[in-house]
Amino acid sequence: MRARRPEITPYWANGGRTGLMDRPAPRLYLITPPQLDVDAFAQTLDATLQAGDVACLQIRLKQADGSPADDQIICKAAETLCPLAHQHNVAVLLNDRPDLARELGCDGVHIGQQDMPYKQARALLGPEAIIGVTCHASRHLAMLAGDAGADYVAFGAFFDTQTKDTTAQATPDILTWWQEVMEPPCVAIGGITPENGAELTMAGADFLAVSSGVWDHRDGPVAAMRAFDEIFARHR
Repeated sequence: MRARRPEITPYWANGGRTGLMDRPAPRLYLITPPQLDVDAFAQTLDATLQAGDVACLQIRLKQADGSPADDQIICKAAETLCPLAHQHNVAVLLNDRPDLARELGCDGVHIGQQDMPYKQARALLGPEAIIGVTCHASRHLAMLAGDAGADYVAFGAFFDTQTKDTTAQATPDILTWWQEVMEPPCVAIGGITPENGAELTMAGADFLAVSSGVWDHRDGPVAAMRAFDEIFARHR
């Protein structure tokens, strides 16, 4: 079963947004650990997706030194995790690799500023693919991505993170600004946990992108999911 796409596409396509407080409730955007045992992780993912509301799963795999994982590893992960996520009606995005996304059954890609340009990725994947763009803490980059047609823009890092090296430090006001001037959804990323996520949803994040905040939660991923659901419930 393929995932529904509307949760990621612009919410206000039918008449424009009506204000920060009137937007749909924020949702969780899960990112895989950078290294994983695919078969064991599939079991963890299944339990996690049953525990709370998730809009999409980004498959982001790196080697221990931070370099990209081998294609064979990425392919195995996608072939295992895509069907599982789709069973839960969760869209699957592949990090950095538009060239692999379509053949692996992913719903789209997340691209950084140093990856394939948005227009090239769109031409490769077609109009129905979900394509999100990393914009760091730059309003200029975000507006370029939004005007080009990106399905979402991602701001961050907001907090210290061990998942990746960061050079940009975003502040919550960029989320509020985005809600006031642009229509595509915005994703907050970087060191987000149940303890600090509420601040970002109040500021205007449509999605909280979380990796270690779920997988490394002191009480386990299921407990983390329930904690994030409590944050989102305040906006429903």
